[in-house]
Amino acid sequence: MSNHIGDPGHGHSPAAWTAVVIMLVAVAFGTLFFFMDLPVLVWASAGLLVVGLLVGWGMAKAGYGVNGPKYAPKEH
Repeated sequence: MSNHIGDPGHGHSPAAWTAVVIMLVAVAFGTLFFFMDLPVLVWASAGLLVVGLLVGWGMAKAGYGVNGPKYAPKEH
């Protein structure tokens, strides 16, 4: 494990967690809808996947990313 200066933090930020949770839900529902043969909802889940990416990017730009001013790293 590296703790040198400039370590990006491996995505432990509110922006990263929010994006991953939204995308995880999208993939889970997309898989469920695929097996239930509901193609419209599969595509809606694919859209939600893109929304998760955009939410994470937007939160990072708003300062909730690893090096953002609103992010306070927690010591382990």
